[in-house]
Amino acid sequence: MQTKLTLRLDDWLIRKAKRFSKKTGKSVSKIVADYFEKLDAPLSDETEKITPKVASLKGILKASGVAEEEYHRHLEEKHL
Repeated sequence: MQTKLTLRLDDWLIRKAKRFSKKTGKSVSKIVADYFEKLDAPLSDETEKITPKVASLKGILKASGVAEEEYHRHLEEKHL
C-alpha cells in the first residue's frame, strides 16, 4: 500500500531534486523511496555507507511517543 508523505524542504533543495529527477528520468518520489530503502540495507561496501548525520536519524520517530496509527490518521485528515 502506498501512502502520501509530505516533506518540508528548502526551495533550493526542491529545485535540485527536480533537476536530478529530470536528468535521471526518475520521479522525486522514486528517488526518495530508493534512498529510504538503503537506510535499512546492510552495508556491503564503502560506497553504500550512510553519513553519521543520516545514521543518527534512524529510529528517531520511535522515541517520539506518537503511535503509527495516530500519525496515519493525522496524514489522512491533513490530505483529505
